[in-house]
Amino acid sequence: SEITFKVKHLVVSSVSGRFNSFEGTVEAEKDDFSDAKISFSADIDSISTGNEQRDGHLKSADFFDAAAHPKLSFVSSAIVCKGGSDFEVTGDLTIRGTTKPVTLDVDFGGTHGDFYGNTVAGFELNGKINRQAFGLTWSAVTEAGGIVVSDDVKLHMNVELHKKA
Repeated sequence: SEITFKVKHLVVSSVSGRFNSFEGTVEAEKDDFSDAKISFSADIDSISTGNEQRDGHLKSADFFDAAAHPKLSFVSSAIVCKGGSDFEVTGDLTIRGTTKPVTLDVDFGGTHGDFYGNTVAGFELNGKINRQAFGLTWSAVTEAGGIVVSDDVKLHMNVELHKKA
């Protein structure tokens, strides 16, 4: 699985990042997961954008404040089938001690057996949040008046679940 994000930098390009340490659970009775209860968290210290200086800044009090808020979390509250394999999952996202509802688009890839006889399910999730709403308020403007970091953050997750026996 992978948990990634993109944010506009200097208005002209995007910076991608990921969380390398995370965990989650999904409990569901139905095969299509329409009744799923989802719980997820990621370790802020595991953030990686490919630039150590930027990663350190993101972990600082200017952004995530990893020392005071070491994890971000998500707990689902509703799942709606939009048709076929398309779903929407709504839940509470907590970042830096601030909890807000978010809705993510979900493409359910289906289930399949692996080489060891386990059942595996695949999902692709996409969404967007405003970082300011979660207390990530650091901002700067270039000499030319351009915004250094956009408020909008695109979220993208590829998730593979393995059913517990």
